[in-house]
Amino acid sequence: MKYLFSTLLILSTLGVAAQQEIPLYIGKIPNAKNCGTENKTQINPSGREVYYQVNTPTLTIYQPSSNQSNKTAVLILPGGGYAFLAANHEGHDIAKAFVDMGVSAFVLKYRLPNDSCMYNKEWVPLLDAQAAMKYIRGNAREFGINPDKIGVIGFSAGGHLASTLATKYQLNINDLGSRTSARPDFAILGYPVISMDSTITHAGSRNKLLGFLSSASNVEQFSSELQVNKQTPPCFIFHAKDDKTVPVENSLKMKAALDAEKVSNELLLMENGGHGFGLHNKQSNIQWFDEMKKWLKSLKII
Repeated sequence: MKYLFSTLLILSTLGVAAQQEIPLYIGKIPNAKNCGTENKTQINPSGREVYYQVNTPTLTIYQPSSNQSNKTAVLILPGGGYAFLAANHEGHDIAKAFVDMGVSAFVLKYRLPNDSCMYNKEWVPLLDAQAAMKYIRGNAREFGINPDKIGVIGFSAGGHLASTLATKYQLNINDLGSRTSARPDFAILGYPVISMDSTITHAGSRNKLLGFLSSASNVEQFSSELQVNKQTPPCFIFHAKDDKTVPVENSLKMKAALDAEKVSNELLLMENGGHGFGLHNKQSNIQWFDEMKKWLKSLKII
């Protein structure tokens, strides 16, 4: 098994600048049991198509034209409580917005924790996120991006995965000898699940990731506010105060942890918006994407 590096030759040869979906791995998929290769979708109660089964993780690549690129890239992790992936409004729609500002975007269709289809299910989403980050950075030259300007953005449970990648990148779960760093250069966390503390977590995400009888060790390992250190990358966090699904305390705890370690960060709190609004919060006059752009510019990332 190895990461799919050869596809870049196809992209370069054809001059593809829009989008293309590629498998994340060639050959055997790590930690996978024999559940086949199919990825399945369904229409959720909100009328959106979501993935409820992912056996073959993929990356969908979006790139701006070469004369519009600012050589920055972002890995996008859709949410869905680790039970499904909202790959459109928290994935592809986000990617198109980044491309419009000159940023290359990579939407990861990561595997959803499932004991029947994988070993050590709690580590599998991070394994896929690390592999994706290494793939992007390892092929930065071919993509025309700066390997020191590659970030991650995640929403809800995808925000938890993004925060886990930002705080546990050094574990290199499946590096196969690779020296490529999986550390994001910046992290953007949208109404994120941060803590596995039962008093403030999103129970659905915790139960899908860790199981109903999660150990104290796993609760600590996957509570990102407890894993922050001085090497954690700069973070931009946004959350609506009236979020009834993922309490805003998750973002407040993450900011407090970042402040304690003196890690550059910004927290945007909106009065209204609820949960899962994606690119546009229709209940707020303040739009997180506009504020995020200002933040990225202040750090000279774009």
